Amino acid sequence: MTTPTPRLLGGRYELGELIGRGGMAEVHRGYDTRLGRPVAIKILRTDHARDASFLHRFRREAQSVAGLNHRSIVAVYDSGEDRMTESGGAELAVPYIVMELVEGHTLREVLNEEGPLSPDEAARVCEGVLDALEYSHRMGIVHRDIKPGNVMLGADGSVKVMDFGIARALADAQATMTQTAAVIGTAQYVSPEQARGETVDNRSDVYSVGCLLFELLTGRTPYVGEPISLTYQHVNADIPLPSSFEPDVPPALDAVVAGALTKDRDDRYPDAGDMAEDLRAFRSGRQVGALAKGALAGVLGAGETRSGAPADPTMALPAAGAAGAAGAGVTGDTSTFAPVREPLAAEPQRPRRGLGWVLALLLLIPIAALGWYAWDANQPDPVPVVTVPQLVGLDEDAAEAKLNELGLDGDATSENNQAPAGEVFEQGHDAGARVPEGTSIAYKVSLGPEQSQVPQIVGKTRAEATKALTDAGLEVGEVTNEDSPEQAKNRVVSSNPSEYETVEKGAKVNLVIATGKVELPDLRGRQVSEVRALLYDLELEITEEEQASDEPPGQILEQRPGAGKVDQGTKVVLVVARPQDRTVTRTRTETPTPTETPTTTEPEEPPTTAPTDPPSSPTAPDPEPTTPPTP
Repeated sequence: MTTPTPRLLGGRYELGELIGRGGMAEVHRGYDTRLGRPVAIKILRTDHARDASFLHRFRREAQSVAGLNHRSIVAVYDSGEDRMTESGGAELAVPYIVMELVEGHTLREVLNEEGPLSPDEAARVCEGVLDALEYSHRMGIVHRDIKPGNVMLGADGSVKVMDFGIARALADAQATMTQTAAVIGTAQYVSPEQARGETVDNRSDVYSVGCLLFELLTGRTPYVGEPISLTYQHVNADIPLPSSFEPDVPPALDAVVAGALTKDRDDRYPDAGDMAEDLRAFRSGRQVGALAKGALAGVLGAGETRSGAPADPTMALPAAGAAGAAGAGVTGDTSTFAPVREPLAAEPQRPRRGLGWVLALLLLIPIAALGWYAWDANQPDPVPVVTVPQLVGLDEDAAEAKLNELGLDGDATSENNQAPAGEVFEQGHDAGARVPEGTSIAYKVSLGPEQSQVPQIVGKTRAEATKALTDAGLEVGEVTNEDSPEQAKNRVVSSNPSEYETVEKGAKVNLVIATGKVELPDLRGRQVSEVRALLYDLELEITEEEQASDEPPGQILEQRPGAGKVDQGTKVVLVVARPQDRTVTRTRTETPTPTETPTTTEPEEPPTTAPTDPPSSPTAPDPEPTTPPTP
């Protein structure tokens, strides 16, 4: 039985067995016949080869990693396109990337087969990922999609980061997120700023590594749920600690996770290297840095505040002691009354008895006054009555200040309402009501109309986008068409408001739909090497034909079709100048030969008629043509 000839890509790479498959591409084992080494070949799936968004993402991966050379980043050796013929006879260009072959498994496979890693191993793996990211950040590249499926664990224990398919340079990260936002990463691992569609930087990758470390320690992601719920949790939910799911996780790693998952990136690890240093400190038995400790203290402090701190038992002691002292004081004062009541004197001394009563009354008056004062001091003061102010229409701060001014307490709650956000729309006591000072006045503050988040719709068909918006409680607004190579025909190029932006429920979202056409410029007179990339970005196919010309080699002499709007995928034929071929010069030098051949054959025919004609007559004309040139 004969072995089938292996498929050869680019005349150089033998395509072997399938070793991996993803949503966008397939990875095959390969062999570089020129350098004699095994490689991995990543090929875009044919069902995505005509999708502009997938093509751009695939090509971006090769461009992003081409300049990166680090032991923990899967190297890219080469890239190209393989042309294949579909069943209908149409030709299709399928891009591929030739990469370093890593013998091992992805962290996703390791987690699925073995479960969570030990704390030390989890820290070691994440340290390798952070080393790779620190290098790529230094080179100006943000990965934006760190997750277990994009990290390889080699058979020798080495850590390799791969799939820079949605990576962006730091310089254009903002434009990427605010203009297209077609892909923002995997929902379980995106940073809060990434989920909100804001600018991304190296701290966004640090957040994703925090999610990765959490999953390696616990076997689950920090937040779970549907994509929309996940983005909300990344932005608003409390930070979970690994030890709440795996009690064996050391506090030091809780602190590192807390430092990486901080919502405000200004309080997060400023760079991948800082987080890696804390992981090295943990593995060597040293203490982690102040940032991680502070983040952990903040998480634990928030938990204690929510649970309610127990009352200090000593707070009741001074009150009890004071009451006892007061009681003793009153008893002491009343005990002094007894000595004043002396026994009555004998009858002869009666006149002095009246004086005794006078003296007793004189003594009883201040005692009675003192007793009344003591009783009055223990009576509650009369509580002033105040008028409840008008709170509806005020903002929350103004309402609270108004209540404080009148000696009233405020009890604010918030809920969605058509009133502007932050404005009081309802109060528990009517304005003008008379209540005792210190009364708690309940009021409601508007959160604004009920909110909804614009779903991911870029790249979807108009019908799919309409359904997604309807499911999110939103409506389709103005729909415009645009010539764009970013998306295939009838697919959403962009939206306003943009994806993942929070808007009022029921709001209208304007859509820009791709026409499927692009603007082809006039290329005549330009060098073909200058326009290939342009046509490549316009999603157009190129066919080059050479034509001998005196114009500079490589100059475009003609193009078909001409300048104007054309369909995506249109084949553009470029007629390119080449030097005049030498065969044309030889053809010119040989042209006299056919004319000489008849002249040599014609004199041979007359001798056959020589016996009938005089020999001098045919030769007579010969001297005449030769005589004029002589002078």
